[in-house]
Amino acid sequence: MRMFSTFLLIAAASCALAQAPTKPIEVKVVVVNMFEVGADTGDVPGEHQYWVEREHLDTVLPFPAGYHDLRMNRDGVLGVLTGVGTARAAATIMALGSDPRFDLSHAYFVVAGIAGIDPHMGSLGSAVWADSVVDGDLAHEIDAREIPKEWKTGYVPLGKSVPYEEPRQARFGDDGNVYHLNPALLDWAFAMTKEIKLEDTPAMRERRQQFAPEAAKRAPFVLRGGNLSASTFWHGKLMSEWAHDWVKYQTDGKSIYAVCGMEDTGTLQSLTWLAKAGKVDINRVLVLRTASNYDQQREGATAAESLAETKIRQYSAYMPSLDSAYRVGHVVVDALVAHWSDTRDHLPAQ
Repeated sequence: MRMFSTFLLIAAASCALAQAPTKPIEVKVVVVNMFEVGADTGDVPGEHQYWVEREHLDTVLPFPAGYHDLRMNRDGVLGVLTGVGTARAAATIMALGSDPRFDLSHAYFVVAGIAGIDPHMGSLGSAVWADSVVDGDLAHEIDAREIPKEWKTGYVPLGKSVPYEEPRQARFGDDGNVYHLNPALLDWAFAMTKEIKLEDTPAMRERRQQFAPEAAKRAPFVLRGGNLSASTFWHGKLMSEWAHDWVKYQTDGKSIYAVCGMEDTGTLQSLTWLAKAGKVDINRVLVLRTASNYDQQREGATAAESLAETKIRQYSAYMPSLDSAYRVGHVVVDALVAHWSDTRDHLPAQ
């Protein structure tokens, strides 16, 4: 009996050694995209395809806890597709950060997707590095047909009684309302990419002339600004005015609204909590959004008419905006990888 017990112990130990976990894969950069139209390669692209094809993310890693299988290249760049909306983004990024296959402790995160742009800030195809990401969902709301005449909007900050009530942080603080990106890392990324020439097309040039602001008429360029993230796809001049006021209020005037997306607060919420758990470094996050369309109607059109024209893959600058996201974003990704002996332990801005 004693010999049999000893045999069982030896067998159990041998089995444990055979199943010992392998060393986690050290990831250098995580590229976060939000949607894909069809396959990852070879058809009409979404946000993910150019990254898969041009960064050679050829290794497919099953990811049942997230929205879509992961893809990785031999240089340590990992591509993740979150799905559309803050809920899918938050769940996918949390699942990635909790996946024992990966060591993300030194990884940089580059969110790269398309957006609507305020024509007072930029033009079609332009690329915007976010200085702040502001949540456009956390709020009270009264239907516009019932708001007091003196109110500009029916949107009221959570925990407040009137729009833009001060003091802003009386009850809930900034938890989930606003995420400030590392300014030093942002400065570094912007300086490296601000002179990049972006794709322009005759259709974009024609559309630009239908907008009055000078910024809207410019050829596409790289800029910095505020990012409003909301799962509701809103549209129109009055909503754009609300976005401008909302970002100004939530950032205490430190950021100016430029672009609107749908997922970035979900991504940043998960990264914030993963950082608290020691899984990631929140100071290594960049958010890049490129303008596929304007966030409001052209001169002579109504918001409803403009929204009817604003459909995915029919945006005025759909394909060029996808190209801009890669053209600008990959410069930063490739630099981080190329100088990994330094950037692994020190932010490039240092």
